[in-house]
Amino acid sequence: MFLHGSWDHILGNMLSLAIFGKNVEDAFGPVRYLALYFAGGFIAMLTQTAMTLWFGTAAEAQVPELGASGAIAAVLGAYFVLYPGSRVRTWIFPVFFVQIPAWVFLGLWFLYQLIEANFGLFSASANGGGVAFFAHVGGFLFGLVAARVLTGSGRVVPQTQ
Repeated sequence: MFLHGSWDHILGNMLSLAIFGKNVEDAFGPVRYLALYFAGGFIAMLTQTAMTLWFGTAAEAQVPELGASGAIAAVLGAYFVLYPGSRVRTWIFPVFFVQIPAWVFLGLWFLYQLIEANFGLFSASANGGGVAFFAHVGGFLFGLVAARVLTGSGRVVPQTQ
């Protein structure tokens, strides 16, 4: 979770963390947030590894996994639960910005990850270009479940924005 493949990789991760991370940290508190982040990264790695070992080739199993994307996906999953109605400003091709609800933005992001992960499984040419899409899926689902459990038990309460 502390290595990245390129500057684009780390900058994209840091942008996502800057946009969504602070609110999740405010709701979870610093210790629970750190636990969510590390556990999410671990679950993401396990998810990607399991899918590669079960459905990948021997060559694909030799490719190292690196990056914080799975851990950040856990933060996104928690944000999806905690702040579904908050507005996210996003860029729509070709040149204009819109504000959409977080549940729409993150729901479409998750759907894209799921589709790309499955194309990597069933298409010899897809393979995600080296992106561990199942790590994103596993991390997001972990964050979603963790936030639901903790909000249901009253241990985490979303802060007003």
